[in-house]
Amino acid sequence: MVKATLAAGCERLLYFQTALCYGTQPVEQPISLSHPIRPDSSYAISKTAGEQYIELSGLDWVSLRLANAYGPRNISGPLPTFFQRLTTGKPVFVMDTRRDFVFVDDLIDLVWQAVVEGRGHGVYHASSGSDYAIKELLDATLAALDIQLDEDVEVRPRAADDAYTILLDPTRVQGEFGWTPKTPLADGVAQAIAYYRDHGVTETFTHLKVPAQ
Repeated sequence: MVKATLAAGCERLLYFQTALCYGTQPVEQPISLSHPIRPDSSYAISKTAGEQYIELSGLDWVSLRLANAYGPRNISGPLPTFFQRLTTGKPVFVMDTRRDFVFVDDLIDLVWQAVVEGRGHGVYHASSGSDYAIKELLDATLAALDIQLDEDVEVRPRAADDAYTILLDPTRVQGEFGWTPKTPLADGVAQAIAYYRDHGVTETFTHLKVPAQ
């Protein structure tokens, strides 16, 4: 990627990094940019290697370490999984975890500043600084679908290799970009659900282990 960027004559590169670069058992919450880098999965290792190659490249660069981005067109993570299961009569459950969610339109505003306006250099957290229980995400999904469950949803304990929360400190991006997400979770979920209703969700991608039906 770095070689292709240089060969094309590009002088600035924006990279999307995973918050899992800090591992699944971070030593502080919220996670600061000075937290040790210790990826513990093949995915996180490969993403972190990409970020490090860019840093060594000599390019002008920005790397956004992402909170959980969600919204229309996205079919990974719990939200499209909830939609697909709730609209096809399948059982649904939630994990006992929390995550920081950033709506895609807010993320695009940050990307615009970095790419088009040329702002920033180095590593930033693209995050709100707040986290939500996964059950709160399900509740917002149920509200958007106008569905009431007959019984309380099952809340499952997280696996040993799953972080209770991944909450990123957005102080640097707030200070240098003046950026913070503006879309409330309920509004963002409603927009995503409207997209799923129009286009359908036939396949989803999630780390949640869904039992075969």
